[in-house]
Amino acid sequence: MNIFNKQPKDPNDLKAQSLDKDLKRIVQLEKATKEVGTSVYSLGTGLFFLLGVWAYTYIHSGGEASGVLIAAAVIGGYMAMNIGANDVANNVGPAVGSKALSMVGALAIAAVFEAAGAMIAGGEVVSTISKGIISTETIASVDTFIWAMMAALLSAALWVNLATFLGAPVSTTHSIVGGVMGAGIAAAGINAVNWPVMSAIAASWVVSPVLGGIIAAAFLLFIKWAILFRQDKIAAARRWVPVLVAIMASVFAAYLMIKGLKRIWKPDLPTILAVAAGVFAVTYFWTNRIVAKASVGLENKRKSVAKLFTVPLICSAALLSFAHGSNDVANAVGPLAAIVSAIDLGEISTKAALPFWVLLIGALGISVGLALFGPKIIKLVGEKITKLNQVRAFCVALSAAITVIIASALGLPVSSTHIAIGAVFGVGFAREAVTNRGGGGVAETGPLDPDVLADIDEGKLFKSWRKYRKRRLVRRQHMFSIAAAWVVTVPASALLAAILYFCISWFN
Repeated sequence: MNIFNKQPKDPNDLKAQSLDKDLKRIVQLEKATKEVGTSVYSLGTGLFFLLGVWAYTYIHSGGEASGVLIAAAVIGGYMAMNIGANDVANNVGPAVGSKALSMVGALAIAAVFEAAGAMIAGGEVVSTISKGIISTETIASVDTFIWAMMAALLSAALWVNLATFLGAPVSTTHSIVGGVMGAGIAAAGINAVNWPVMSAIAASWVVSPVLGGIIAAAFLLFIKWAILFRQDKIAAARRWVPVLVAIMASVFAAYLMIKGLKRIWKPDLPTILAVAAGVFAVTYFWTNRIVAKASVGLENKRKSVAKLFTVPLICSAALLSFAHGSNDVANAVGPLAAIVSAIDLGEISTKAALPFWVLLIGALGISVGLALFGPKIIKLVGEKITKLNQVRAFCVALSAAITVIIASALGLPVSSTHIAIGAVFGVGFAREAVTNRGGGGVAETGPLDPDVLADIDEGKLFKSWRKYRKRRLVRRQHMFSIAAAWVVTVPASALLAAILYFCISWFN
């Protein structure tokens, strides 16, 4: 049975076909030209920013900055740009893919909240050795420490840059961890590494995406069962959407207290629970009235219900960006702060003060990198792994926050990148499982639900309902390529850092 109606092209209309092909080639040429021009502009602007970092460092020091300090500041700015280009996509990609936010809107929100998170809650003190993976006692001298930190920072930046170019979302935290490990081994030997810590980090490669995927899939299946597959979807939405939004609000309140504000405020567990409960109650009362009003006149369709999740999804993107900026700015400026501290004090310290000018470089670098190079990874996360709508993107954002909270409670060193990508795959496989089982109330012999048809990628037609039921809604090639990039991140950045350390030390 042919379930799709498609008008065949007229085989005799050769002129029209030839004209269509010519026009298609022209459009492709114009698109390629535009992409090349955009790339050149982005590269030029990025170089201009790094020149600005050089000038800013020189002027801030009163013209007394050493070549080492200027080089370290430029490398720190370069790393911050790469964090913005790659890591931030995980916060806003689902919102863009679901059409809750435009690309321009997502870039603007993420840039503002990333910078705000870095500047407001980036902290005054950072660890000089990321995650405590090497011991400072094993470093022979201050100069050796400075060279190792520069090598670690540059190797991580280069690796994240390569991953962004190849279209692979990777963990910038794991990149800098690998860089510090490789430079530490090159500088002080293999015994300098805290291998139990490295083993825990390696375990997070599996724990983070799996846990994020399971939680996201569980929420999606619940929403389908409780709302989307109900005969009266609007009534179900009035009952459950306020609850789900209140859960998200309370989870994000706890998430910000645990992660986003941890450098300036460390509340105890009773305080966190009390604030989260208060936020849940206020949000439920407020959202209940808004949903009741917004649902009046809505069509009894899944697309209509999905629109009710748009505003919470935008808020989640902003809050995730704020928390990310407050945490991951240390990946860019932590080693730079360590170098500044070593130069000023003439000794190695496990904790380093974070000067405002260093923090400013990190905050601006993340925003610049996001604006110039972020769209590539944003499109991959939001559109190319699986098709997202507002409901699925909501589940991804909620899963990201819950997983980080659980991991923090268990003391697991998880990656926000791995969690977010795992959550995207989780909702994709949940869609696939439901669709292939004939979910959504669609009978095998009956007509296709228009909402189900909306889930099918445009332009791909199938000859039978049987073939449709075996539809793969997750692109496996992205799953394998991303997993491969995750596995090689630490060893690749470590090897590169070791090579760079030997080069730097040789020149000095």
